[in-house]
Amino acid sequence: MRYKRVLVKLSGGALAGSESSGFDPRCLDHIATELLKLHGMGIQLGVVVGGGNIFRGKLGHQWGIEQAEADNIGMMATVANSLMLRGVLRARGEAEVRVMTAIPINNVAEPFIRLRAINHLKKNRIVVFAAGTGNPYVTTDYAAVQRALELEAQAVLSAKQGVDGVYTADPRDDTSAKQYRKVRYDTVLGKNLQALDPTAVMLAKQHSLPVHVLGFDEPGVMGQICSGENLGTLINDDSDEFA
Repeated sequence: MRYKRVLVKLSGGALAGSESSGFDPRCLDHIATELLKLHGMGIQLGVVVGGGNIFRGKLGHQWGIEQAEADNIGMMATVANSLMLRGVLRARGEAEVRVMTAIPINNVAEPFIRLRAINHLKKNRIVVFAAGTGNPYVTTDYAAVQRALELEAQAVLSAKQGVDGVYTADPRDDTSAKQYRKVRYDTVLGKNLQALDPTAVMLAKQHSLPVHVLGFDEPGVMGQICSGENLGTLINDDSDEFA
């Protein structure tokens, strides 16, 4: 097994599926199935989920809401998504799940305490981390990398909707776009490939944390990556290779 502890980053859109907002039951079922597969393989599993299916920054801009306030609304959206994810996972009865938040909401979730989170993982509990870092102007991509480092995870698995890796250009707009099998942090930053928030890529580079960008639609991809296969795109400091 290549990885024994990973941090999975899910976009809020992954919970909505083809819908513009809200929750798609089929997507929730698929997400729960894939996460429980990893857990069943004995992999210690943390999860960070975005909030875009409930609130997006462009909506705040449309209404003239200042960014700090909009980011606070987005953090609350990630709490709602994390609680929904916990509910779906626990309904399966196959794993114990904790939600930990970066902002205090003690009636519904535990506060994030690093050593307690690590202890949960060691006890084979799935831990869902909500509210980003607890600060505005910080994306959930950055929060995912930060939590991975704090938990001493071996990799981040960034599950995308509708995209199965990092490309030279947006394949939905450019049919000649080529997919990378491996790509260096500096290439992602220098070419502005928009695989992740650039600050998240810089933090991962600083600590040599591997980031796998993968399509979440195909079953079993995360488990195959953790087992040693190179699917999607691996961002590290090795070399640039095309698929």
